[in-house]
Formats: sequence, C-alpha cells, structure tokens
Amino acid sequence: MKKHIVIVGGGFAGINLIKSMVNDKRFRITLVDKNNYHFFPPLIYQVATSFIEASNISYPFRKMISKYKNVNFHMGSLVKVDHENNTLETDHGTLQYDYLVLAMGTETNYFGMENVKKCSLSMKTIDEALYLRNYMLLTLEEAARNKDIKKAQKLQNIVIAGGGPTGVELAGMIAEMGTYIAEKEYPEIKLGLSNIYLIDALPTLLSPMSKTAQEAAHERLAKLGVKIILNVAVKDYVDQKVILADGRTIDTETLIWTSGVIGREVPGLPAESVGKGRRILVDAYNKVDGLKNVYALGDISLQLTDKDFPKGHPQLAQVAIQHAVNLGKNLKRMEDEKVLVPFKYNNKGSMAIISKFDAVVDLPKFSYKGFIAWLTWLFIHIIPLVTFRSKARLAFNWLRLFITNNPSIRLILRPKKETGQYEQF
Repeated sequence: MKKHIVIVGGGFAGINLIKSMVNDKRFRITLVDKNNYHFFPPLIYQVATSFIEASNISYPFRKMISKYKNVNFHMGSLVKVDHENNTLETDHGTLQYDYLVLAMGTETNYFGMENVKKCSLSMKTIDEALYLRNYMLLTLEEAARNKDIKKAQKLQNIVIAGGGPTGVELAGMIAEMGTYIAEKEYPEIKLGLSNIYLIDALPTLLSPMSKTAQEAAHERLAKLGVKIILNVAVKDYVDQKVILADGRTIDTETLIWTSGVIGREVPGLPAESVGKGRRILVDAYNKVDGLKNVYALGDISLQLTDKDFPKGHPQLAQVAIQHAVNLGKNLKRMEDEKVLVPFKYNNKGSMAIISKFDAVVDLPKFSYKGFIAWLTWLFIHIIPLVTFRSKARLAFNWLRLFITNNPSIRLILRPKKETGQYEQF
C-alpha cells in the first residue's frame, strides 16, 4: 500500500519535498496549508512598498500540483497533532498519515510586548504586506491633508524595528520612495518633516553578515537619509510613541516590526520536543526528537547535529530547501531499506539589497557589494520563482520600474483592519 505523507506548510521546505517525491508510486502526498497559494517571502517587502504586485511572487497550490499524480491539497490550519494515533487535525477535517512533515515556518516574535503586538505592523505574510501597503498609502493621504506641523511629523515619521535583511531592505525601499515618488505626487507634504528610523539592539546592521556587508548597508542607508539607531532596543509603543530602552521616544503612527521570529506552535507535540525559540528539536535526519514518524524542516526545526552549526542552522531559504531534498531521499531510502544519509548544510552564502542598483553578497570565501551584487541578488531571486511566466513578468516589471522610478500600483484596495485582525478576502 502507498505510504501517506502529510506535509504541513507550502513554503520552500514543503514545496521542495513534494518536488523530490513526485510521481513515486510508493507514496501518496497531501499538502496542508491555510492559504491556497505558495509565495516567495524574500520579495514580500516589495509588495508592501507598492513596487510589485502580490501575484508576481505567488502561485496557486492546486495549479502547481495539478501535473503530479500522487499529490493532493487540503486547505486548512493545523489544530492538533495526535502522534500516538498518527492523525493530524485541521480546522477542516482530520487526516491519517504514515509520515508527518511539519514545515510551517515561523511567525513574528514580539518578545512579550503586548502594545507592540497590538499596534505595530508586521510583514510575514501576503495579507500583512498588503495591509502595510494600504496603511502607508492612507497615512500619506492623511499627511497631505494635515495642516498641523506636529501631527504631520508624527504621520510622516516611520520607525522600523530590526536591522536584519528585511529591515535594511525595507528602509532602503521606503527612503527611495520618498525621493522618487513622494516629491512628485504629494506636493502638499513638507518632506523636511519626514524621518525614517531604523533601530536595532545589536551594534551593527545585518549582524549575521560580513563586515563588508554591514558597513556598506550602514553607509548607503545613511546617504539615503535613514536615521540609524544601534545598541538600543524598542521597549514599548504607547500613545503613538516608540519607547526605546535608553528612555528616548519617537512620535510616530507607523511602527514596522521586523525584529524577530518564533516557531509556530504545534499543539500535541511533547514539550521535550520543542527547543529555544519554539523551534522543534530534530535529529540528523530531521526526525522530531522522541517521535518515530514525525519530521520538521526549515525555519521551524532546530538541528544540533551538524558540527559546523552546533547551535542550529540559520533560518534561511537554502536550509529549508536542502532539508527537504535530503528528507525526500531518505524517505525513499527507508522504503528501499537502505542506510539513511544525515543532513549536512552546504552554505551557499547570503545577500541583501540596500537600494536601487546596490546590494551586498556574502559568499563562503569572499564578499562583494554594489551593482554587481545587485545583479546577483536579482538573478538569485528570480530563479526560485515557480513558473517561467512569473520569472519573465517579474524581470520585465523590475527593469521597467528601476528605469522609470515610478511604480504605478499604489492602489488602496483593502484599507480596513477590524477587531485586531487583517481583513479577510
């Protein structure tokens, strides 16, 4: 009989595991996801800043898997894992499995700050990116109408908490929007009142990257007018004031939180199987500690068996992809009664875009920056997109927009946020 593999999460790990096992008649695969589409997270900040459409980085699961004979899709959210009875409960039914693979990734970590959680803007999902886009456009419209200088400055101040790749990329993109777009389209706004703050508790931007990357990001963002505040954490957000650990405050109606992530909760897993940051502890084969047929891949997993990464692998797309490929091979090896291969991460480097035609790239043996790094970033971020149509459309749009400096998709389509939840659509 076919072994049933249930995969929860259609991100890099889930999709690449499916690709590694498609049309193998020994397995039946069910993909579970709360959304009906796969999307490309590294470019989500460009959706949030009105540079590209969400459809440029998204693709429906059912269309993706329609060519695979052994793959089905179940739209639903995980409710509980019953590892003793090999069942997965979702909000739309219960699935029986032979192998369960958890690949749901992470969610925003607010470090227990309830005011920040309630009032800040995050950017982990397409829904959140679209809401952030609408929020910033509405704020610009309000600033254009406002005659009170103090109120106008509060509307025009933007605080980004988190100096990692997402925070740096977002700060650069917003700064360039102010230069190329706001000056032309919002003549009522006194841009001298506008400030973009990028805040991080660590002493450098892009802390996991090389010194070359850190210095390049700091220098370029400073030239764009971004006010960089390091070695101090955001402690609270009260009455539209960002409160810093050293007592300083910043008046703003826009706090964008990119400062940390935490693993998504999986009810039903033994407490001893969950480690730091709510990441699921796994062995060298990505099997969850203490369980016989449950696996975890990508950002949600914490693997301490790789001697080159004794504290666990970085939460990067390449780790998730390589996890998936290795597990796919091992599941086939189990069926063939062959020796399993432990996971070994092949570090291919990291990169971040800073601004137009400017990026930083860290490879295992050297680093570089500038226009060539930007072309590398562009090439690497197009390749993983799902279809040729997506690649061609995104490449064309990028070329046109970078030349004209004038994206034309600044449409306020879903501006409401009700009862603390993003509007459903």
